[in-house]
Amino acid sequence: MNFKTYQTQIAGQNLKVEIGKLAKQANGSVMVSLGETTVLVTAVMSDKPVSSNYLPLFVDYQEKFYANNKIKGSRFVKREGRPSDEAILTGRLVDRAIRPFFDHSLRNEIQVVVTTLSMDDSNDPDAIALFGASLALSISDIPWNGPVSALRVASVNGQIIINPSFEQREVGDFDTIITLNSENRLVMMEFGGKQIPETGVLEAFNTVSSEINKMIQFQNTIVSEVGVAKRDFIKSESNSEIIDGIKNILNGRLEPAVYGDSISTKQAHYQLLSELNQTYPEHRDLVEYILDQELNRVFKEGILNQELRPDGRSLNQIRELSAEIDILPRVHGSALFNRGATQTLSILTLGSPGEAQIIDEMKDEIKKRFMHHYNFPPFSVGEVGQLRGPGRREIGHGALAEKALEGVLPSIEDFPYTIRIVTEVLGSNGSSSMASVCSSTLALLAAGVPIIAPVAGIAMGIVEQDGKYKILTDIQGLEDHFGEMDFKVAGTRNGVNAIQMDIKGKGMSSEMFAEALEAARIARFAILDTLTQTINEPRKEVSKHAPKIEAFMINPNKIRDVIGAGGKTINAIIDDTGVKIDIEDNGQVFVTGEDLVKVKQATDKILELVYEPKEGDIFDGKVVKIMPFGAFVNIKGNIDGLIHISELSDKHINNVEDVIQLNQSIRVKIKKVDIDGKISLVPYLE
Repeated sequence: MNFKTYQTQIAGQNLKVEIGKLAKQANGSVMVSLGETTVLVTAVMSDKPVSSNYLPLFVDYQEKFYANNKIKGSRFVKREGRPSDEAILTGRLVDRAIRPFFDHSLRNEIQVVVTTLSMDDSNDPDAIALFGASLALSISDIPWNGPVSALRVASVNGQIIINPSFEQREVGDFDTIITLNSENRLVMMEFGGKQIPETGVLEAFNTVSSEINKMIQFQNTIVSEVGVAKRDFIKSESNSEIIDGIKNILNGRLEPAVYGDSISTKQAHYQLLSELNQTYPEHRDLVEYILDQELNRVFKEGILNQELRPDGRSLNQIRELSAEIDILPRVHGSALFNRGATQTLSILTLGSPGEAQIIDEMKDEIKKRFMHHYNFPPFSVGEVGQLRGPGRREIGHGALAEKALEGVLPSIEDFPYTIRIVTEVLGSNGSSSMASVCSSTLALLAAGVPIIAPVAGIAMGIVEQDGKYKILTDIQGLEDHFGEMDFKVAGTRNGVNAIQMDIKGKGMSSEMFAEALEAARIARFAILDTLTQTINEPRKEVSKHAPKIEAFMINPNKIRDVIGAGGKTINAIIDDTGVKIDIEDNGQVFVTGEDLVKVKQATDKILELVYEPKEGDIFDGKVVKIMPFGAFVNIKGNIDGLIHISELSDKHINNVEDVIQLNQSIRVKIKKVDIDGKISLVPYLE
C-alpha cells in the first residue's frame, strides 16, 4: 500500500491518520495522531480457524514510557513489563467497542494491538486507540462490520467540553468516553462523575454525537480510498442435517433451561448438552452453538411477546434484597449484600497516608489513597477452577466500583486515611460488580468513613428484535448472556457516579438510553432504601482496631529540621514512639499509630522541633544564662529568649541576680520577635 495521509478537525484539534508507512505486514495498520498524542494500531487475522466455541479475539494495549519522555521509575527494572491496570482497562475499552461487530461464527484468531508512540499533556490515547482499531479493521481484509468511533466528554463548571485535557478531566464534574456506530447508536460507554443528574448524562451523549459521526464519516472516506475486499472465511460448522437433528431433540425441552432459578436452569442446560454431545460426539462446537441459539430464541420470544423473564419477575422488578454489616469481628469495616443469588462481602482496611499506592504511569506518578479490589473465585458460580491473580474482568469490575465510590469520599484533610476495600464475590448470578458497590458502601459507613452519600448500583438489560425492544431491570446471568446489553449504573439519590455499558446487538438509540437511565434511577433508589435501613449514616468513630492519625501542617522550610541529618531525628521519634510519620512536600504531616498516647507524644515532639515563636505565646521557661543586661530563658527545645533587665521589675534594679537566679523556672510571654528571629520576653503574671 502506498503511503497516504488524511487529516480532519475534531473538537478544534487536528486528527491525522497515516497509512502505508508502518507495520506493513499486518492485515491492517494505521498511525493516528490527535495533537501530539500518537498511537500505532495493527490488526492481524490468522489464516486458519482454530477449534473453539467462541470468537478468538484478542485486544492488547501497550504503554511505552518513551512516549512521554520517561524512564520507568523502578531502580532495578527499566523495561515495560506486565500491563498496568490502566493499560488493561484501555484494552478492555477497545475490545468492548469492536467485539460486537464481528461475525461470531468466525473462528480465525484475530489480534488488535495498540501501541502508544507519543503522548502530549492534553490528549489521552484511549479514544484515538479505539478510533484506530476501528479504522485498521475497516481498511483490512478482516471481516468486520464497523466502523465505530469514540470521544471523551467532560463537564467543567457546568460547561460540556469535548476532548478535554487531563487537567480539565481532573477538576471536572464528570468524565466520560462515548462510542457510537454509524447509525448513531450508543455501543459502549465509560462514565465517572460526582452525583450527576441523568439529564447531564444525556446532555453529554447528545453533545458529542455530531463530532463522533464526523469521525465515522472520516473513516468511511479513508476506507473508500484504501480499503480492500474482506476475506472469505470458514464459518463454524453448519451441517444442516445435524442442525435439524439437534433441533428435533431440543423441541419442547428448552423451557426448563431458561425458566427457573440459576441452579435448576444450569442443571437442565447441562443435561441437554450432555445428551446432544453423546448423540453427536464429533460435532461438539456445533452442538453448543445451536443449543445456545435455540435457548436465545426461546428467551427473546418470552420477553418480547409475553414479558416473561426466566425467574418470573416483571420487567422492572428487582430480585430480593438483604444486607448486613459487621460480618467480621476484627476488621475495620465489613458488610454483606445479597441480591437474588448474587452475594458480595466487602472488607475495608484503614491505613496511614504512607500506605497509599504509588503508580508509575506514562503521564505521571500518581498516589492512590483509595483502592477497591474485586475477587471472583470459581465457587461463586458453582464451578471448579484454578485460583490465579486477577484477570482483565476482575480488574475492570474493581475499577468500576472504585469509580462509583470515589466521588463520595471525604478529602484527605477531613479523613487522613488510606482506604482499601476488597470485595469477595461469594455468589454470582448477574451484576456482581454493582453488588460490590452496595456492600462497599455499607462497609464504608460501618467503618466510620464520612462519605457524602450512600452509593448503589444496578445492571440493566435490553432485548431487541425486528424493531421491538424491552428494557430489563436487574438482569441476571441468562439475561446478560442472551440479551443485547449490559448497562451498569451506580450513583446516589442525587445523581450518577459511574456508568459502564456494553452491547452485543445494534446498540442503543438516544430514546432507549433515556428510558434505561430512568429505569436504573428508580431501581437505584429502591436499593438505597435497603442500604439505609441497614445503616443510614457513617459511624461517628472508626474501629478501635483502626490506626489513630494526627494531621497537621508545618512550615515546609522546617521539614529538614524534622528529618534531621540522614534521617536521624525522625527515626529517633519513630523508634521512641512506634508510630509512622508521613510528610508531604507542602508541609502536611501525618502521624499514625495504634496507641493514641504515642501518636500525641510523637506529634508534640515534631511540633516542638518546628515551633516558630509568635508574639503573645506563653511558656513555663527556665533561666539558662545571666548577663548584666538581662536573663536568657529557654522556652522550648533549643529556643531561648531574653528578658531585659528593665522588664524584670517595675522598680529600678542594678543587678539581674537581685531578682532572678540561674536555673530558676519562670513563666514568660513573648513580647516581640524581630526580623533576625531574636526573641524578647517579659515575665507573665496571671
